[in-house]
Amino acid sequence: MTSVERREKLLALAEQCETTGRPDRNLDAEIYEALGYTVRRKPTLLAGPRTPPGGIYQQGALWKAFGKISAEFDVAVGVLRQKAPDWNWSLHSIVAEEQTFEALVAGSSGHGALASLALCAALLKAFAARGGKITES
Repeated sequence: MTSVERREKLLALAEQCETTGRPDRNLDAEIYEALGYTVRRKPTLLAGPRTPPGGIYQQGALWKAFGKISAEFDVAVGVLRQKAPDWNWSLHSIVAEEQTFEALVAGSSGHGALASLALCAALLKAFAARGGKITES
């Protein structure tokens, strides 16, 4: 994938985070993939009861169930700290608007119905602003 394609993918995912009103496991998988993780999605056939919901991602030599990054703020913060530990970020609640949260990550802003979605949108936009370059985890 070229850097232009990577940047476009990051911006498309950021827009999806801003326009959706709810978390989504497929969106979780796409965010993890866009942030440079190797992802294996949950199989639709032959899935057992111990199969993690959504899928797994590789971190070093280990495979872990990926978190609900679009639903849980703590998971989004954890990924932000892992992928961009030196970046500044903030979150604001906006009471009077439909999209009630605004996040700022390294100078890029994102909005969302949930704090986690706003943070994901801002994180994706921040990486896109840097040409789509994702640091290794």
